[in-house]
Amino acid sequence: MPSLLPAMETVDLTEEQRLVQKSIREICESFGPEYWREKDREEEFPSEFVEVLAEEGWLGALVPEEYGGPGMSTSEVVVMMEEIAASGGGFAAAQAIHGGIYNVPPIVNYGSEEMKEELLPKLARGEIAIQSLGLTEPNAGSDSTSIETFAERDGDEYVVNGQKIWISRVDATDYIVLMARTTPKSEVEKRTEGISMLLVDLDEVRDQGTFDMKAIPKTASGAVHSYELWFEDMRVPAENLIGEEGEGFYQVLDGLNEERVVIAAECIGLAEAAIMAGVDYANEREVFDRPIGKNQAIQHPLAEAFAHTTAAKQVVYNATEAIHGADRRMAGVHANTAKYLAAEAAFEAADIAVQAHGGFGVAREYDVERYMREARLTRLVPIAQELVLNFLGTKALGLPRSY
Repeated sequence: MPSLLPAMETVDLTEEQRLVQKSIREICESFGPEYWREKDREEEFPSEFVEVLAEEGWLGALVPEEYGGPGMSTSEVVVMMEEIAASGGGFAAAQAIHGGIYNVPPIVNYGSEEMKEELLPKLARGEIAIQSLGLTEPNAGSDSTSIETFAERDGDEYVVNGQKIWISRVDATDYIVLMARTTPKSEVEKRTEGISMLLVDLDEVRDQGTFDMKAIPKTASGAVHSYELWFEDMRVPAENLIGEEGEGFYQVLDGLNEERVVIAAECIGLAEAAIMAGVDYANEREVFDRPIGKNQAIQHPLAEAFAHTTAAKQVVYNATEAIHGADRRMAGVHANTAKYLAAEAAFEAADIAVQAHGGFGVAREYDVERYMREARLTRLVPIAQELVLNFLGTKALGLPRSY
């Protein structure tokens, strides 16, 4: 497994963050690039890795202490996810547990006391997982307010009909946090109103025969599967409503900045893994009786990727601290800037690492081709770079809204 170059540890961490880094690094040592290479090739979910993290309570990182969790904050999770990606697992390794961590806050912040007492201790102990958020639809990608999946109240239940797409980790979760309209878009004053958040127990709806899913073949993050989902008269207990009916869109937005900064940290980890792979190969590979890293054509691009990644990393960690104290508008600016720069740094680093490997850059055994595929994905999810620029143009620069 590649070890983080001392020069890449450019951020001053708190004592708590260093403890997280040390603990996660020790776990990752048992899951090197060979493990992740095989999982990607076989398109097999990394259940062994996830189970270890779950058993040690990491999937419940954001569960408050009163419900049996460690009560961590995004400041610690940022370190955790960067370390996982940098270990050689890349973006896919971090994404394998991302949902399990960031589907918890809606329950903590908006769930009923009964729901919290029932689920949060189990999440903290790693006994259950809530890995999936059901938001995106075929006709509602970036425009989330246009979702058409509808949940109609029928006595003590909601009856759900609709379709979702690009929903990750459905094969590795016990519940889905499902976003559905409970009031038609045509009947609300604001398009952000009338959307609700439901907790769907997959075992129950499978028994009903009202739920179906199909994996989507893809070329990046093969170990973390994405699905198309269908709901036909699916019945969900009304008590599974998270928060207030019609307020689900705002509840999702509530934790969006924190999650976006964590995605940025995952991108930084991926960039670091790519740079380390490029440096290792440049030191080992000899052509014309000398290591290729002695050539400026190899050395300078790697150094440039290092400089850009270091700068992006500083922005990510600054954003991690800023989002807790800034107003919502500036918190979004910090978080989206971090995501944009981190994704660009990851793509640049992966591309340069591939180039440094020459023909072996596309050989699976050297991993950089996997990093390249994942780095391309980071420029699309969870928000495309162009939409980040739209947001920054409007919110940071005061330009007219373009969407």
